[in-house]
Amino acid sequence: QVQLVESGGGLVQAGGSLRLSCVLPGDRFGVYTMGWYRRGTGRRHALVAIVDTSGPTNYDNDVRSRFTIPRDNDKSTMSLEMNHLRPKDTDVEYCNAVTSLVSFWGQGTRITVSS
Repeated sequence: QVQLVESGGGLVQAGGSLRLSCVLPGDRFGVYTMGWYRRGTGRRHALVAIVDTSGPTNYDNDVRSRFTIPRDNDKSTMSLEMNHLRPKDTDVEYCNAVTSLVSFWGQGTRITVSS
């Protein structure tokens, strides 16, 4: 069964950096569009960043120029490289893997950015 394994959350000072990782074990990683979403304050998760199967990316405006979302299909790994973190970034980040047929979510990893 598909399981997303997230890591890298923690506490960081404002202005610092963190790197999250999401691993989808197996040989089918390359077929998934991968993304990171925040719990936010609304009813649904808010998009942070997404990377398509072949590399194109999209970012929420609040994280543009600060975050990147690389993927390594050979290692079945997608990351979120976060720089210049702000207290406003404090949230739970969720890894998502999706195709036209299915969608999978990680358990979430918490980011806390101190003032």
